[in-house]
Amino acid sequence: MEELNREGYKERAILVGIVSTPEYEESMEELKELALTAGAEVVGIMTQKRNTIDKAHYIGKGKLEELKFFVENQEVDLVIVNDELTGTQIKNIEDFLNVKVIDRTNLILDIFAKRAKSREGMLQVELAQLKYRLPRLVGLGGQLSRLGGGIGTRGPGETKLETDRRHIKNRIKAIEKKLEEIERHRSLQRERRKKNRIPVIAIVGYTNAGKSTLLNALTNAEVYVEDKLFATLDPTARRLVLPSGREVILIDTVGFIRKLPHDLVEAFKSTLEEAKYADLLLHVIDVTSPDMEEKIKVVEKVLSDLDVINTPRINVFNKIDLLDVVPKGNEKEIYISAKNKIGLDKLLQAIEKEIFKDVEIVNFLLPYDKTKEYNYLKEKTKVIEESYDEKGIIIKAEVQKETKERFKDFIIV
Repeated sequence: MEELNREGYKERAILVGIVSTPEYEESMEELKELALTAGAEVVGIMTQKRNTIDKAHYIGKGKLEELKFFVENQEVDLVIVNDELTGTQIKNIEDFLNVKVIDRTNLILDIFAKRAKSREGMLQVELAQLKYRLPRLVGLGGQLSRLGGGIGTRGPGETKLETDRRHIKNRIKAIEKKLEEIERHRSLQRERRKKNRIPVIAIVGYTNAGKSTLLNALTNAEVYVEDKLFATLDPTARRLVLPSGREVILIDTVGFIRKLPHDLVEAFKSTLEEAKYADLLLHVIDVTSPDMEEKIKVVEKVLSDLDVINTPRINVFNKIDLLDVVPKGNEKEIYISAKNKIGLDKLLQAIEKEIFKDVEIVNFLLPYDKTKEYNYLKEKTKVIEESYDEKGIIIKAEVQKETKERFKDFIIV
């Protein structure tokens, strides 16, 4: 196993999947992208038509023999399965093939472990990995004792995983406690934004749709961008100045994907909840993707799980520089190229119109004895300017229609 650690060496992997749905081809292609992102060299893809997954070996015995022949003759280091496996299935397949086996979930967790840079991100990945591996301790016994490392072994570390269940459960509790502290801090940040009347816009979408590229194009954020799945993991918040001079906070979130591991969704709930508290969602869509509609459905499902499906949204169709004909679009569907900064003016205008559709800038003159009204405007509206004369306090503020109606007797031109 020493050569697996040789610098520059890529593990030779074969991908294995069950053909049970019309979308299996896209799913297998995505698995290939995931494997490449993790650093593997994909040397083969093997599928089997089955209505159900074999409880012992995932695929049938005959197909398993075929897989063993391929593994031995192509010097395969790693078998990557397109579904989530039980510990027993992993053990049975590994014993039969005498080669490392990981499933789609483990592969995604491995990529997340590689990508996480912030303290919160690393804690969330470790939490998801521990929850994934805890019920698989028996089946993963062979993997945990390996010295070679490689794909599927990044993250918490072997010493943690070789300890008993009680120790792992205690570690899970400790991580959850630390994440609760981080979430409290994030809640304070949200409250501060709310108090300052700064609208929040969350960028959501399928992984590799161009979310970080859009954030960079709009705010010059210089967030890391790469043409790989999950190139950025940790959320990034930046201030964005709209054409009118008004300011909003723009937040990038982790990309979604088919079969996103449940534990990973749970672990990243606090990060994804930035979308829950947003005033507007920008759903970035790769307009060139052959399975665009399917990817939109995946994002819709996650947004529904987060209970933000009814949050105001603009669909942002990205990568139009690769199209021959660009659709016209409307205020709710904007076509752009984040990379080439095409269509960003229309997007900014659409954002401003949506965010501030119920807001007006109004001038009020409050006599000095109207302290109650003054305190209300200071607390409930965004005050732009404040000045004084002999008649009272002049306040220029952004207000909702109901506030304008309530204070109509104090409005001045």
